[in-house]
Amino acid sequence: MDIQALIREEVLTQTAYPVETTPCRIKLDANENPLAMPPRLRESFARLLASIDLNRYPEAGSVALASRFAGAFGVEADRVIIGNGSDELIQILCAALARPGAEVMIPVPTFAMYRISALNSGLKVAAVPLDKAFDLDLPALQERMAAHPPAVTFLAWPNNPTGNCFSRERIEAILKAASGIVVVDEAYFHFSGKTFLPDFDRYENLVILRTLSKVGLAAMRIGLLIGPPALVHELHKVRLPYNLNALSQAAAGFYLDEEEAFLEQAALIRRWRDELFSALSTMPGIHPRPTDANFIFFSCDFDADRVYRHLMEQGILIKNFNSPGTMQGCMRVTVGTREENQAFLDVLRDILAK
Repeated sequence: MDIQALIREEVLTQTAYPVETTPCRIKLDANENPLAMPPRLRESFARLLASIDLNRYPEAGSVALASRFAGAFGVEADRVIIGNGSDELIQILCAALARPGAEVMIPVPTFAMYRISALNSGLKVAAVPLDKAFDLDLPALQERMAAHPPAVTFLAWPNNPTGNCFSRERIEAILKAASGIVVVDEAYFHFSGKTFLPDFDRYENLVILRTLSKVGLAAMRIGLLIGPPALVHELHKVRLPYNLNALSQAAAGFYLDEEEAFLEQAALIRRWRDELFSALSTMPGIHPRPTDANFIFFSCDFDADRVYRHLMEQGILIKNFNSPGTMQGCMRVTVGTREENQAFLDVLRDILAK
């Protein structure tokens, strides 16, 4: 049997989403919270998980949980759908909108799963480069929208990997001009403090994505979509019946119960981010970009591949984006603990001194 003859061309021509599995002593590549759950919460969380009947299916559709998050967001329950991470919600959106010839529009560089999910769903992808300041190139986006109206536009806010929040005015211009869905992905909201939630009544095509992965529950894979009730109604038809397992549902409810403790960690990470940014800014040949996320995107005047290899040799893993064009010499480092950040800085200084 010729497997390749059975697989769609869009899948055959892709490479899988790259996840680095090399062992390392300091992991600063995946934009995770470097802090474990506060010790005072671990026992109560463990008791909660132990109380779950693993022989029973979880609540289909996470109805009770969606209602709780809707209350926290200040919206109606029929505007919220919960997914197995925001990745699944991106996939559900693409699957629901994948009519023949339909197109997804994304600025680039941005989060890779927008493109991957779109192609896997049979959608075309229009990639529009960011401007020199890594903000949205509004004229180019508007020109593309006029020529080929996209079914959905994905805008990461803050953007990954660049870390900046696109201009709100430019996003609003896209919302006004778009005939399709515009997704504002607020995965890093806990570090930017910026949101389009108050704007729901102004834009009927606005969808917001959130996640609990960056704020301390990455292992549990909990994503949230807030959108128009009519759209959410249709997305539930695409969502698998038991898409969020019972342990993750319990963890999401626990987050709401103990949100203050998670937000305290986020505030601490923001302080460490500012310290790390200041230190990188003093290094000759290192150019960090201002960030609203829990990571710092930076370029260097040296061979970025060599820097990456030497960091790996010292057991420190960051994300290397070095490639010809706008990403030449570019890398991304997640904000770790103060000790992890210092170890990264010490090794980086040694590399630059050689």
